[in-house]
Order: sequence, then C-alpha cells, then structure tokens
Amino acid sequence: MAQILDGKTLSKEIEAELTERVKKITAKGHSPKLAIMIVGNDYASQTYVKMKMNASKRIGVEPIEFHFDETATTEQILKTLKELNNDKNVVGIMLQHPIPKHIDERKIDDSILPSKDVDGLNSASFGAMALGLTAFAPATALSIMTILHRYKIQIEGKYAVVIGRSAILGKPVSLMLLNDNATVTICHSKTVNLPEIVSQADIVVAAVGKPKFVKAEWIKKGAVIIDAGYNEGNVGDVDLFNAAEISSAYTPVPGGVGPMTIAMLLEQTVIAAEKEFLNK
Repeated sequence: MAQILDGKTLSKEIEAELTERVKKITAKGHSPKLAIMIVGNDYASQTYVKMKMNASKRIGVEPIEFHFDETATTEQILKTLKELNNDKNVVGIMLQHPIPKHIDERKIDDSILPSKDVDGLNSASFGAMALGLTAFAPATALSIMTILHRYKIQIEGKYAVVIGRSAILGKPVSLMLLNDNATVTICHSKTVNLPEIVSQADIVVAAVGKPKFVKAEWIKKGAVIIDAGYNEGNVGDVDLFNAAEISSAYTPVPGGVGPMTIAMLLEQTVIAAEKEFLNK
C-alpha cells in the first residue's frame, strides 16, 4: 500500500517547532515581523495571503500586509520595499504572485535584501541555492525537498523527472534534487516522448498547472509521486485516483505540497529572525 506523504500533518508539526523557536526570540524583547506585499485584487492571491498571515500569527510572528492598487507602479512598490529593507523588525519580505504585467517583477524580487528574502526569489538567493550554498530557497521547491527528507525518501542515486520549468518551482527543485545526488531530467511543454521519460522515473515531480495531466499509465510501479499542482475541483497535476496505487508514496491534493509551502515560508522567516536577533 502506498505511503501518503501528508503535508498537512507535517506542516502542523513544523509550526509547533517554529512556535518554540519564536518564543526564544520574543523572550529577549524582539518582535519579528513578516511583510507581505500584494498588488491588485486577485481572489486566489488574497486567499493565499490570508492563509500566510494566519499561519504567521500562529507561530508568533507578526504579519504586515501591504496592499497596492492594480494600477500601482514599480517605483511605488520599490519605495515601500526600501522602507521595509531598512526596518530591523521586519525580518522577512515577500511579494505575492502573480502580479500585473506592467510591474517589473524581477526588479522588485532582486531589490529585497537576500537576508530578508524568505520566499527565495532574489537572483542572489537562487544562485547561492543552485551552488549548494546556504541560502533561502523558493518556498514550494523547499517544501518538496522537506517532505522527501522528513519522510526519509531516498533521493541519492535515484532518477527524478521534474515536469515544469518555472523559476519558482521546476528549476529550483531540479537543482535541489541534483544537489542531493539524484539524476534529474527537466521536462516541459516542448519535451518529446514525455510519457516514456516519466515511465523511467523513481521520483516524479509534477508542476505544470494542468489538471490530471500526468496519467497513471506513465508511472513506474513503486515510483514516488510529488504532485505540486492545485487546480479547480481540488485536483492536482497527476491523476492520483488511478496513479496513487501504483506508487510507493505520494503527496495528496489537497493536503500535500500546499500546506508545506506556507510552513517553509515561515521556517525561513524564523531563520531570518534568529540571524537578526539571536546570532549576531
């Protein structure tokens, strides 16, 4: 019977651990804050921000939301960002995606101090992560690696296939798997013979944003399935209804990668707070 890689339960365990770590910071008179910037009124983004803020409160970190109008300019956001970079109590800063196309997303991400880049989207953070150095990583990619590590899934020597090449998930998780000594193939919309490639994988990471895109017949018996998708109807990017029983372990949708992504944002925020207030 396949093992369920329960991200919801694991995220609660991590939150409990983080709560104790934050208590050590607040006991010394410090009040760590997480700044979340959101642009526009996208319903899904507002929902995600609310979830992140509630989770932040649960562990004792004060969340601050900066809500910009849909017509806000890059310069307006950068002005606020500069103030946040200079605020010692703001230990973490993140920009909720997606954002309107007229905003220079890369300029904003790269203007976040690497020491406060708790969502891991700064170019400097990405480069350090790729080299295997200590750095904040994109939260969803880190959540996948944490699930694999915490459930003691063997990575070294395994063949991993990542479907999706986004800068916030496909690319970073591929590099992190490689750094853990997996052999990695990155697939995408232009990949030829995708089912054949996936059928050889010991670990399949699906991050394409298409419901039930990965079919059960593509999955090798005993493979580990990490479904990082979340689509309308509470379904992921893998046909888990039929594929789960073929696998040795899988992340459910919902309750897998999603809750862990927020937990990793919080963990990196606590690490930033510890560096700012305890380790100087």
